[in-house]
Amino acid sequence: MEGSIVSRSRIFISLVVVLCLCTLASAKSIDVNMTFLHPGVNNSGGFYTYPYYFSINGGAPTALMCDSFTNHITQGQSWTASVTGLLQGKGLFGKDFLDYKAAGIIFLGVMHGTIDPNIGNWAVWNLFTKGISTDPNVLALDAQALFKAKHSGSGALKGLVLYTAVGSKPGSGPQEFIGYNPRIVTTPEPESLLLLSTGLLGLAALVRRKLVRP
Repeated sequence: MEGSIVSRSRIFISLVVVLCLCTLASAKSIDVNMTFLHPGVNNSGGFYTYPYYFSINGGAPTALMCDSFTNHITQGQSWTASVTGLLQGKGLFGKDFLDYKAAGIIFLGVMHGTIDPNIGNWAVWNLFTKGISTDPNVLALDAQALFKAKHSGSGALKGLVLYTAVGSKPGSGPQEFIGYNPRIVTTPEPESLLLLSTGLLGLAALVRRKLVRP
């Protein structure tokens, strides 16, 4: 009887481990072809700001926000980009979760009309390329967004995605863009995956203790 219980326990733990590995392995990106159509009318300091209009996979114009000040593109240029969740840790600037979270908060404010697009885009640029702006309005917005990023959850950022050119890095290759597209299914951010896998393993350990208890 005891051998049967131990056997069932091992089978259960093995299944949980496989599930954890499959969950972690599911953190994949989606590749799309994007073509820069034209910028919008907003301009500040000699640079176009949100929105930048793109055709993605040949679709209708989509408005996106640039987050990489030192990368450059030209009108009509096309490239392949990986689409990932904003906080998935696969953007141009790596696992800079706090800055990406603050950028998402600013982007939503600009998209909803509560933040000026010129100030908002400069604030996002300044998050990832520190010191490019001394505008007090930009610096104040960054401080507010970073504070909110530290003290709020990520639920409000659902649907925000990054379009990162394949092979790009800061200062080299096409720019990275932030957009909103709830139709694109992206995997949870790394912290969520880690919590899920840890919780499943903890459950497996608890069940094993109960199964082998005399």
